[in-house]
Amino acid sequence: MDSRQQRGPHGRRETSRQLIEAARRLRQTETSAEQLLWEQLRNRRLAGMKFRRQHPFGPFVLDFCCPDNRLVVELDGAIHDEQTEQDTFRTRYISSFGYRVLRFHNYEVFVDLPSVLDRILNTAEILPDLALEDE
Repeated sequence: MDSRQQRGPHGRRETSRQLIEAARRLRQTETSAEQLLWEQLRNRRLAGMKFRRQHPFGPFVLDFCCPDNRLVVELDGAIHDEQTEQDTFRTRYISSFGYRVLRFHNYEVFVDLPSVLDRILNTAEILPDLALEDE
């Protein structure tokens, strides 16, 4: 197995080299909404939570992931209006590993970023108790 592979949701080395490369490309071509939200999440700026952007997870690349709080934040552009079934499957898959998934439309980040950040914080406050139950 490639030593550069990362551990997947079950702790096994599941992330393919192709997915890791895709995540790197996505970091270089992020949307304006992703850039704006990342400025608020990076370097533990939001309540000290450590977020990763374009994070490989199983067969997916997550927009933003805070593993310590088991929290995933996904930003949806116009394309997501046409792929609701795929997004539902993706959310169920991620949730099956004990993560809470928050989805926001890009316009929410542009129009009301403080509310987006408040919702992330409010959700994160609930999650630490859930994470302790699994240990």
